[in-house]
Amino acid sequence: MSGWRARKTLKMAFKNYCKIPKPLRSVLLCLPLLAQSSGYLSVGEPQKIAGKRGASVQAKIPVTVQQGFHVNSNTPSDEYLIPLKLTWKSAGALEAGAVTYPKPSVERYDFSEKPLSVYTGSFDLVANFKVGASAPAGPGAAVGTLRYQACNDRTCFPPKNVEVTVTYQVQ
Repeated sequence: MSGWRARKTLKMAFKNYCKIPKPLRSVLLCLPLLAQSSGYLSVGEPQKIAGKRGASVQAKIPVTVQQGFHVNSNTPSDEYLIPLKLTWKSAGALEAGAVTYPKPSVERYDFSEKPLSVYTGSFDLVANFKVGASAPAGPGAAVGTLRYQACNDRTCFPPKNVEVTVTYQVQ
């Protein structure tokens, strides 16, 4: 597209945009920001881990649930509830072990007849790994997925996934 046509197209788009009522314009401008949101849970940067071949290592993974929301624990109260679960897609030179979850709290909500096992606020998950016996020295990364279902005090939302990356150094 020539420079003249591009300017004309932009000018027309701006004219049409200005015809949209102000409240709706604000919503349209915010849509890209909403699409980038990770939902009701965010994962901070896990600590980098280092270890020698054959060693056991752990990574703390900071997790924060948005205020006013909760996520089901890794051991939810009912089997139909979706648990918080961290799984590894690729561990590189590490062998993935068990994930240690914090102790959940038991809360009562209007939408449930019985108390629920949940996480709220900020907490850490601890990922346990073993450095492979024949792992090459140097850096690497383990990549996983944290699956969760967030709820507020009235309803639960569709489950979401957040990618988790733990960087490591084999010594």
